[in-house]
Amino acid sequence: MQPVKKVVLAYSGGLDTSVILRWLQVTHGCEVVTFTADLGQGEELAPARRKAEMFGVREIFVEDLRETFVADFVAPMFRANALYEGQYLLGTAIARPLIAQRQIEIAQAVGADAVAHGATGKGNDQVRFELAYYALKPDIRVIAPWREWNLTSRTRLLEFAESHQIPITKDKRGEAPFSVDANLLHSSSEGKILEDPAQAPDESVYQRTLSPEAAPDHATEIRLDFAHGDPVALNGETLSPATLLTRLNALGRENGIGRLDLVENRFVGMKSRGIYETPGGTIWLVAHRAIESITLDRGAAHLKDSLMPAYAELIYNGFWFSPERRMLQALIDASQVSVTGRVHLKLYKGNVIVTGRESPNSLYSTRLVTFEDDQGAYDQVDAQGFIKLNALRLRMGAMAGRRGGAL
Repeated sequence: MQPVKKVVLAYSGGLDTSVILRWLQVTHGCEVVTFTADLGQGEELAPARRKAEMFGVREIFVEDLRETFVADFVAPMFRANALYEGQYLLGTAIARPLIAQRQIEIAQAVGADAVAHGATGKGNDQVRFELAYYALKPDIRVIAPWREWNLTSRTRLLEFAESHQIPITKDKRGEAPFSVDANLLHSSSEGKILEDPAQAPDESVYQRTLSPEAAPDHATEIRLDFAHGDPVALNGETLSPATLLTRLNALGRENGIGRLDLVENRFVGMKSRGIYETPGGTIWLVAHRAIESITLDRGAAHLKDSLMPAYAELIYNGFWFSPERRMLQALIDASQVSVTGRVHLKLYKGNVIVTGRESPNSLYSTRLVTFEDDQGAYDQVDAQGFIKLNALRLRMGAMAGRRGGAL
């Protein structure tokens, strides 16, 4: 293969990506450009810039992508009510295509011939990053150090860091009890002390939420307004997408909402146990389904729900930029044209309780459903023919079964 001249590295400034940065310089002898994205992970990003400068990096990109993340990635996903394996709100998976997209854009802008990431060879993220890279720039060179180098243990990683004058904080010298990934939508914790799915996680594992037991003994009541499927206002105050999710996160945190202990099926074939916290996203999902319940036609709603598992799996597996995901997104977005209105909620000790929903596009008719006189809106006699027609194949099957001596 041709030698790499210039590579854009997805860089957090932590120990692993700092080792990767230096390893790229030493092993490939190439110029490294660093890209650090603020997706709301809650960490100070200035140290990442300082570390990159210390390594002689000339082109350093540190960008606040929180609004783009929520508006262009999280919101489209939530229009689908996406849950992987019925539970996981895809907080890590949905962040990867945005990071990969900006890496490719930066690579094109600075004339880089390669991109690099710090995902290991056992996880899903390597797939998510690289599928996105190739979808956006088919001829890009990808460097995945964890699949190439011989730094296969914590000891070797620290030895490399020390021999190349990479600063190591005291908390990084010992074995981390578990790994954490976070962004504005969620935090995930996995590995080490969490690998045994039979053992309950210690309370110290949780990053984003109070325990339900420690939450207030009174409910918090909120109102969430939607426009065309997206939340736009909280308690009557119009907010930007990232600001609104930040507010929902705070409310969810205080009320112990959004914890999930999940054993999932990774795309690469193994099962893994993760502890996820998605406080604001959990409120968002419940409220979105509530406003859809009065604004979506039954056929449209049921079709959308039937497609959701496939859509969620595409995101989980890294196919955000695939044609099939775009096709499903077009259908989902078309379904959201009338999904506008207000949802009333109570937040209480880990629960999100819908107490009301209203919309100018509501399909709910009190005249039709009332147990009182509906003034001719619905002729109950019509139900007799409806039932008989739907029962026809059942009756014919039953009669045929009797004649044949079997069901």
